Amino acid sequence: MNILSTELAQDIVTRTMRIIPYNVNVMDANGSIIASGNPARIGELHAGALLALAKKLTIEIDQASARNLHGAQPGINLPLTVHGQLCGAVGLSGAPDEVRQFGELVRLTAEMILEQAQLAGELQRDSRYREAFVLNLINGDQTNTADLAAWAHRLGVQFERMHVVSLLELEDGADLHALQLRLQARLPSALTAASGPQELAILEFYDPPGPGHDRQLHALAADLRAICPQPHTLTMGIALQGAGGVATSYRSAQAAARIARARAGHDRTSGRQGQQLYSYYDHALPVLLSGLNTGWQAAQLRAPIAKLGKNRELLRRTLDTWFTHDGHPAATAEALHIHRNTLDYRLRRIGEITGLDMGRLEDRFLLYLSSLLTIENTDTSR
Repeated sequence: MNILSTELAQDIVTRTMRIIPYNVNVMDANGSIIASGNPARIGELHAGALLALAKKLTIEIDQASARNLHGAQPGINLPLTVHGQLCGAVGLSGAPDEVRQFGELVRLTAEMILEQAQLAGELQRDSRYREAFVLNLINGDQTNTADLAAWAHRLGVQFERMHVVSLLELEDGADLHALQLRLQARLPSALTAASGPQELAILEFYDPPGPGHDRQLHALAADLRAICPQPHTLTMGIALQGAGGVATSYRSAQAAARIARARAGHDRTSGRQGQQLYSYYDHALPVLLSGLNTGWQAAQLRAPIAKLGKNRELLRRTLDTWFTHDGHPAATAEALHIHRNTLDYRLRRIGEITGLDMGRLEDRFLLYLSSLLTIENTDTSR
């Protein structure tokens, strides 16, 4: 068993010698001294430890016995075991009658230190595997499906359950790793992975019908407010099933965050402590259309907005507000603080400039697509 490192052995020596007035030696599974209150002994082969390890019993060496063992000194030696496995020995130097009363105390202290170290190591390894598991899923890397299935089984993950990825984005300078540990302690069922320098992907599973998309997002937001005082943005992706759905959910969260910011606050919920919440379900159409933002088709779809030219800022704001209010003239005019006649004039100008008939559903839809794709293109080009 390789848990007994030099650092842990020295920790055992340091901590035990604070409470007992005798020298303490720690030996590895081969009987070599790897830590001692007497540094000159480090590296020696300890005869008493060899006997203790061979017999798996406490071995006492008095003055007479020490003369018959090469390099031995009077003392008591006890084997160390962690979860039933022999990993080394601990020895106390001195007359057995004097040090015997401290032997069990030192052994128990040493084994407690080793067990804690082993547990911490297992938790750290488990945390790394959990993170690697999530990273493989969100990146769509399923080349080694056997390993993914094995880790899914170990983590209790059932991909037939509904799952959703939320993207947490922090400001520069925030301690992402510390926040990740706090989140794991608060939500042990959630799987997390650092997807960027200041980004954390959070994978949650739930059973349909579940709490509803809004409630799911706000429940996670409440937990984050409790442990993350720094300003942050939380965006929920699309909820899906199946291992392949994790990558889709993650990409939808990325797109929703990008588009929501580009839409200059439309459909955004601002919370306490600088928290901003976005959701795929508030921006589903723009997110789904974001895949059209390349090629000659995208250029043609963006063309109507591009034609607005020097009047673009005023007319674009008018158009965005009109779409936000579902084309209702009164609500749009009120939001823009203009007269209905002014709104009608601006809409006519948009129609004249773009060559589209604002009273025709297909033309209005084309103009809406042009508006959405222009927002997306502006944001990604920054």
